Amino acid sequence: MKDEELIAPCGMNCSICNGYLREKNTCPGCREIHPNEPVARSRCIIKNCEELKKNNWKFCFKCSKLPCRRMKSLDKRYRTKYHMSMLENQEYIKKHGIKKFLEKEKKKWTCPKCGGIVTCHGGVCMDCGYVKFKN
Repeated sequence: MKDEELIAPCGMNCSICNGYLREKNTCPGCREIHPNEPVARSRCIIKNCEELKKNNWKFCFKCSKLPCRRMKSLDKRYRTKYHMSMLENQEYIKKHGIKKFLEKEKKKWTCPKCGGIVTCHGGVCMDCGYVKFKN
């Protein structure tokens, strides 16, 4: 996996996202400032949260309002569809730090067949097509 700059404030690992991994119209990740950023990213309520900006926080776990309504909604969607939890990611980063989180993510999302990256949004290795899970 990539560095900590690919971990969004919500706890999403952008390096396992279809938008980041696809060949055309790739997303540079949630933290990258880009003039042509995807609409979903520019309008992200969590990324644009006033508490994050006001306090210059890198992650939502610093906020006393966590889990807020927005994070609960995002977490529910990702638990249901994509076999991951933003709230669990936040808790892990808070407790163990970003380096340990990146190590854990690498183990979880590396293809056992070829060593490529399995995307969370499809459950498929982007290199060899190995299916880890189906959405």
